[in-house]
Amino acid sequence: MIVVTGGAGFIGSNIVRGLNKIGITDILIVDNLKNSKKHLNLNTLEFSDFMDKNDFLENIDRIGKIELIFHQGACSNTLETDGRYMMKNNYEYSKTLLHYSLNNNTRFIYASSASVYGLGKKGFEENRKYEFPLNIYAYSKFLFDQYVRRVALDKNTQIVGLRYFNVYGPNEHHKGKMASVIFHFHNEISDEGTIKIFEGSDKFKRDFVYINDVVDVNLFFMGNSSIKGIFNVGTGKAESFLKLAQIMQSLYQNVRIEFIKFPNELKGKYQTFTQANLDKLKAVGYTKEFTPIETGVKKYVELLKSNGGVSIE
Repeated sequence: MIVVTGGAGFIGSNIVRGLNKIGITDILIVDNLKNSKKHLNLNTLEFSDFMDKNDFLENIDRIGKIELIFHQGACSNTLETDGRYMMKNNYEYSKTLLHYSLNNNTRFIYASSASVYGLGKKGFEENRKYEFPLNIYAYSKFLFDQYVRRVALDKNTQIVGLRYFNVYGPNEHHKGKMASVIFHFHNEISDEGTIKIFEGSDKFKRDFVYINDVVDVNLFFMGNSSIKGIFNVGTGKAESFLKLAQIMQSLYQNVRIEFIKFPNELKGKYQTFTQANLDKLKAVGYTKEFTPIETGVKKYVELLKSNGGVSIE
């Protein structure tokens, strides 16, 4: 059996879809459906069972043999200020699953985050000296990465951490403010015919990575059980918010781009540039090309227009 925590969420549900496409359906989805909108992400998926995230920890020893855990479940709200909650949900929960995996030789591929690099002034390489998280969400991911480095990477069990950059694509409709900028631009266009971006957005650049590429990287590590470590997952190419707005503008009719003042409260806290260093990922044999932003955004916009951004494959 394969377990996907956060399996009803954005990245988790897409991983389940990727597993289905290669014929795997013996999957236990673990999630919290307090936000009931997430059930839409499950409608077209094939899996063996669903379990609440709290029930999972209580019953994990009675589930049977687990071959691999894709641990995608977390509080991903970068605006969350309750540090105690964040550390319990993201750090302690992850530690419990990690030790279960090490004790039972269960492979463990988990979601880290490019937010661990903070402002990224030193670069974006999978190395402690480049890491300086700016909020409690990023810190929870950072601290777990440090724990993995200390206790897990010298063991026989495959442990892989994937530092996702700015992921976009189907099944993020439930994420509210934490959904990708493409999702928010679509809603602005639908509501007002306007895309609002900060002044200076021609210089604000992020590494936007399409969800299908993220799934492909996860499946690559599933297929290469001898590889361990922490790896960046991005395109390796930063694109400006202005370029993204212009791509979106070209896919709709009568859309205006409006520049708004940069908020004072974000100064010194806003990532003006992110770009994944992919040297380590390529060094372990990942050779697949990442989706160009024009292609990925076009695919996603088609789904946003037709089905609100929920995958119907």
